[in-house]
Amino acid sequence: MSGRRLLALGGTEFAGRAVVEAALARGWDVTVFHRGRHPAPPGARSLTGDRTAPGGLAALAGTPGEWDVVVDTWSAAPRAVRDAARLLAGRAGRYVYVSSCSVYAWPPPAGYDESVPLVEGASADAGQSDYARDKRGGELAALETFGEARSLLVRAGLILGPYENIGRLPWWLTRLARGGPVLAPGPRDLPVQYVDVRDLAEWILTAAEARLSGPYNLVGPRGRTTMGALLDACVRVTGGAAELRWTPPEVLADAGVEPWTQLPVWVPPDSELHGALHAVDVSRAVRDGLRCRPVAETVADTWAWLRGLGGVAPQRPDRPPVGLDPAVEAKVLGAHG
Repeated sequence: MSGRRLLALGGTEFAGRAVVEAALARGWDVTVFHRGRHPAPPGARSLTGDRTAPGGLAALAGTPGEWDVVVDTWSAAPRAVRDAARLLAGRAGRYVYVSSCSVYAWPPPAGYDESVPLVEGASADAGQSDYARDKRGGELAALETFGEARSLLVRAGLILGPYENIGRLPWWLTRLARGGPVLAPGPRDLPVQYVDVRDLAEWILTAAEARLSGPYNLVGPRGRTTMGALLDACVRVTGGAAELRWTPPEVLADAGVEPWTQLPVWVPPDSELHGALHAVDVSRAVRDGLRCRPVAETVADTWAWLRGLGGVAPQRPDRPPVGLDPAVEAKVLGAHG
């Protein structure tokens, strides 16, 4: 459906950019409000301002117009979402807030859906605290202004794909492109859940067209891929020079290797972290249109994008770098290879 009007708060990096590009491809009229650190995608109208600064929403406030949908990916102080939502309350039909599965009270049970308890202590009026409460506060800000019927809360899990600025899949691709023996965290058949950023974007737009509301866990369905399938795809697209050395989780634990951060995507089986990240019930999103492309396509497209940047991925300044130090990898491989 064309003719829709989208306002993206952000919209120049990763998830926000994917939403903007998908909307433009659908023929939507797109406005991007951003800080000017990165150019808006071609075809989008650009407004510049820093929503954390006094008067930072002036460009948005001073621009006439209304929008069918607002998509907001903010992940710091919830009051920034509150202020934007209040400003747009009479000018937008629906507020889509890209939240996170981190908003659930820890630890969520494996197989959890949208009905399990949420983290406590969050507020729409809060400054920045921790990621879980910041995201829940953002949800509350959208709900308080737009109400349940006009708010869509997209609780994303692990997001991969082109434009990734966290470094998880880019790190694996870069490491495997170097070749040689590679510390591969086992077991090989360990289920992993992620969503390609482009599939996330398409679902958001389709859901907005359908006027969906409420919370949705948004990540690929359980059982679609494994750690082995992900790394095998990385080996193939980077030229096949790497040799995966599958290493048991207990060996990694004994060596002090940190899951998720030092070995991105991977967390030990049967752990609370695996239940939270890779055992999410997304049946509601699947029922309402979620479609996910194969892991090989996500990996190949991310590699093509990364090579187009000269092999160096962007890195969000507010997120720590990920990946395993080569010396640590060599030491573990030497002891257990």
